[in-house]
This record gives sequence, C-alpha cells and structure tokens, in this order.
Amino acid sequence: MKNGDGPGDDQKNGVGARLYVGNLPYTMTTDRLVEIFQEFGFPVRRPHIVTDRESGQSKGFGFVDLDTPDSADDAINALNGARVDGRTMRVDKAHEKR
Repeated sequence: MKNGDGPGDDQKNGVGARLYVGNLPYTMTTDRLVEIFQEFGFPVRRPHIVTDRESGQSKGFGFVDLDTPDSADDAINALNGARVDGRTMRVDKAHEKR
C-alpha cells in the first residue's frame, strides 16, 4: 500500500470518510463495488478491493471513500447487512492499522 492509501489516511487526504466494506464475494470488482454504492445514491471516491498479491483474487473486503462523514453514516445505515451476490455485506467506518 502506498502512502495515502491506508484506511486511516482519510483525514490526511481531505476525504470526508473512509469505509471498510467486508464479506464481499471473491468475484467482486471495483466497478461493481462503485455500482452498489451508486445504486443507493452514494458517490464513491477511491474504491479499493484488497487482493492476494500472488493470485490477484479478492480477499473479500475493501475500502471506499465518501465525501462527508454524514454520507458515510448514511451509507453504513443503508448498506450494512445488504445482500450482494448471495452474501451479507458488512459496512463500517475504517480504522487505522495498529
């Protein structure tokens, strides 16, 4: 991960809020992740799906940046627990790596 790409770097980059998105299907793409958020009316900046370095396969989670903390709270309320491609998505505020 490059500087400025970690889950806790949202304040440094002037981003409203970074969300963790988990329990994603392993076939999830960044385009599909953006589409899901847009279907609920949330424009996404800097979507990122974490992948295995060797295989390139999704690890089943990722991060998205939203413009404001309020839009992040709304997205959590709307999307946490939503069913996507047969899986129950988990959406929460991202926490800085320890």
